[in-house]
Amino acid sequence: MEIVQRQDDGFRSTWAWANAPAREGPRFAVVPCRWVVERSFAWLGRCRRLSKDYEFLRVNSENAIYLAMSLLLLRRIARSAR
Repeated sequence: MEIVQRQDDGFRSTWAWANAPAREGPRFAVVPCRWVVERSFAWLGRCRRLSKDYEFLRVNSENAIYLAMSLLLLRRIARSAR
């Protein structure tokens, strides 16, 4: 895992004094490998039990995530074995 810093220092807009020049920076920059994490969260969000935070205990939520990812991987293995 790698922690990546945004190119615009994390600011979408900034405050400046009236006479100060506007701060320049790139408007858009691709953040490497961020889509991998977002895609994984999207896969987990498709599971009904994980769509909302129903669990009271953290351990139960963690087990539900393990179960959902296991089912996802089993479906992929079964689909590729055909």
